[in-house]
Amino acid sequence: MATKEELKQRIEAALPGARAEVSGDDGHHFEAVVVAPQFEGLSRIAQHRLVYDVFAGELGGRIHALSLQTKVPARTSP
Repeated sequence: MATKEELKQRIEAALPGARAEVSGDDGHHFEAVVVAPQFEGLSRIAQHRLVYDVFAGELGGRIHALSLQTKVPARTSP
């Protein structure tokens, strides 16, 4: 069974500089909000693919569902 902390750690390790908030408490269905600089200039589909690739082979199995919201970090003006 997967944990939300495990998913958070794996996402953040795979996407350096990313921040992930993961919820879900049944061990199979999760929701994640991921903010990552790697998403800059990518379509929403490409952003989601970057995250889903972290769990290749596990989605639909050990991790039954992962609902995503992806965002690019806000830029701060100098």
